[in-house]
Amino acid sequence: MKALFQLLSLVLFIASCSQAQHKKFAVTKTDEEWKKQLTDEQYRVARKEGTESPFNNAYHGNHEKGLYNCIGCGQALFSSNTKFESGTGWPSFYQPLHKKAVEENRDMTFGMVRREVHCSNCGSHLGHVFEDGPKPTGLRYCMNSASLQFVKK
Repeated sequence: MKALFQLLSLVLFIASCSQAQHKKFAVTKTDEEWKKQLTDEQYRVARKEGTESPFNNAYHGNHEKGLYNCIGCGQALFSSNTKFESGTGWPSFYQPLHKKAVEENRDMTFGMVRREVHCSNCGSHLGHVFEDGPKPTGLRYCMNSASLQFVKK
């Protein structure tokens, strides 16, 4: 019985691992290269699929005009024109800058089924998308500031 439980735990763990970790991206670096480029927090969030603290991050209250780019490769991801106050404590957008800027996959960590969002160019973990956002899309791209770099217009 114990062996069966261990096997089931292993299967659930493998199923919950991000599909983004296994895909080849245009920008590919070793862990050491990512660690040299990113701060410890950026690395934990963007490369190890972490989550930063709500309300205590760089961009949740940012209201300046500009673009939010990927911290890993600089690809433009979101515009301030689609940013809204979601009340969650993380920067939220109702759509990406263009459809191909981000990719989504199923995330089954923590006993939940969610849609993980990552950069389509380098695979950096950005956050999750939920279906409780405003019009016109009804989506809430709930992103981590640590995965983003804001470029003021």
